[in-house]
Amino acid sequence: MVDGPRFRRILTLALPIIGGMVSQNILNLVDTAMVGSLGDAALAAVGLGGFANFMFMALILGVSTGVQVMAARRKGQGLLDQTALPLNAGLAMVLALAPLMTAVLIFWLPDIYSLLNSDVEVIEQGVPYLRWRVLAITIVGCNFAFRGYWNAVDLSRLYMGTLVVMHATNIFLNWVFIFGNLGAPALGAEGAGLASALSTAVGLSIYVFLGLRHARDHGFLKHLPTAKDFVRLLTLSLPAGIQQLFFSTGFVVLFWIIGQVGTRELAGASVLVNLLLVALLPGLGLGLAASTLVGQALGRGEPDDAEQWGWDVAKVAALLMAVIGLPVVVMPDPIIGVFIRDAETLGITRLPAQIMGVSMVMEALGMVMMHALLGAGDARRVMLITVSMQWILFLPMAYVAGPVLGHGLLTIWLLQGIYRAVQAGILARLWSRKAWAHIEV
Repeated sequence: MVDGPRFRRILTLALPIIGGMVSQNILNLVDTAMVGSLGDAALAAVGLGGFANFMFMALILGVSTGVQVMAARRKGQGLLDQTALPLNAGLAMVLALAPLMTAVLIFWLPDIYSLLNSDVEVIEQGVPYLRWRVLAITIVGCNFAFRGYWNAVDLSRLYMGTLVVMHATNIFLNWVFIFGNLGAPALGAEGAGLASALSTAVGLSIYVFLGLRHARDHGFLKHLPTAKDFVRLLTLSLPAGIQQLFFSTGFVVLFWIIGQVGTRELAGASVLVNLLLVALLPGLGLGLAASTLVGQALGRGEPDDAEQWGWDVAKVAALLMAVIGLPVVVMPDPIIGVFIRDAETLGITRLPAQIMGVSMVMEALGMVMMHALLGAGDARRVMLITVSMQWILFLPMAYVAGPVLGHGLLTIWLLQGIYRAVQAGILARLWSRKAWAHIEV
């Protein structure tokens, strides 16, 4: 399938990324399991709040894509002393925009959350949780700029190590603040938000230290980025941020649609989405590796090699994701039963979980193709395709199937699997046509 040296190159780059992301989403599952012991309302509040926070941050998080694409291209061109200039530009952009965004969101937060869900108990627990997450948006944006840089310059092991420390800290702080250990108040769902905010600050302090140690000679906090660098970064980051904004907002709308069906369905969907995000981690990690490999190959002036990297990474991802999806298909109850205590909620979540397991191969293809196109600088077309598929095709169909026609979580999740498979096919077709090979970064 993939020759030995290329396979080893893919794994060398991707495994630290995957390892770091596994730690992050294992933490999310630990959060879910801890909060799940507080009941369905707390579980729904944290699940909805987490995706609302992702929606709020989406435009800022697009900076990670811009930094990675530019830094990888500079590395491929041999301009090593300039690889950290995109990181400087990314950090400056986050520091200029994120605090203002946070101030606006904090003011309107109760009203925004009330629009997302009408259950009084979910709102009471969700607003304090989300407030802490919103306060950390600037820190998270800076962390994502660092993530793009480390992945671009083959230092993804630093990203992995930092995330492991950060999320181990988060688990400990969850234990302290959710349940009131070591003399702290028992804050419940709010404690999970506070723990997440504090742990991201720990992560940023580590990233700054590592930047001074490993990226100083490459321009980190040493040279000011030019206006041209800012324009290029914005050109790459804005479409990626818009795509993430609509993607995350789409999940919030999906939660709202499922919430109209019932609170049990919303609790089950929260667990499914967290499981899905963990299951997708190898595909996402391999996709980020594909983005770097494609960017470096184009920097060397080798578009054919860049195309082959996309297909080689997709093959590895498809095999790995098939293996990951199999246990969910064969034995869903022991897996989702870790997070869902109520028998009826477990029953309505079982078949959607199996559908999720079956769809893993197509998810892998879509994830790698999307990030390969982003690595080539084709962010605008990726944005147009993914936003159109989600908002014009899937979400209207989910609304009609659920609240209008009265179908449950199973039908909605089946529609999601179909839409994701069609999207993967379209992105693969774009990759094979190679129009991206002429994009300047």
